[in-house]
Amino acid sequence: MSRGFVKESDQEELPIIPPRSPLPAGETNYVTPAGLQALHAEREQLEADKAALPTDNEDERRRAATVIDGKLALLDRRISTARVLEPREQPQEEVRFGAHVTLKHVATGKLQEFQIVGVDEANVKERKISFTAPIARAVTGLWVGEVADFRLGGELRQLEVVGIRY
Repeated sequence: MSRGFVKESDQEELPIIPPRSPLPAGETNYVTPAGLQALHAEREQLEADKAALPTDNEDERRRAATVIDGKLALLDRRISTARVLEPREQPQEEVRFGAHVTLKHVATGKLQEFQIVGVDEANVKERKISFTAPIARAVTGLWVGEVADFRLGGELRQLEVVGIRY
């Protein structure tokens, strides 16, 4: 059909659905119990947002519903592939998924602490990093007193595990 016979309102662009945090191909989607709860809470909020969409403008409602449906589809895939790991069931003396880890930068003595969590739970402000992050991969499997070599840009840093708690 010629574009001359198509209404302008039918030519609208498809809405952009923001992607979720990336999970590397072939990687298991590990989550903590709190992380799974957060995913379910996010789903409930999206469903409530969709139910509360204004009805006065059908085109706007349809576009907004399409965005929410897209987010729900991505979220449902994450929930369906989630594998819950209970941090308390991890080896307590070893850095594993769910651990709160305290590291010391060997050269400076500076301490940093973070928790290793799932990709959807990661939040730098809350000091939660994804298990797929390079620093998490570098220290996973270590015990207190062991040192990991961690490359940050062109710099090689040595990080000593000084504390592990679950």
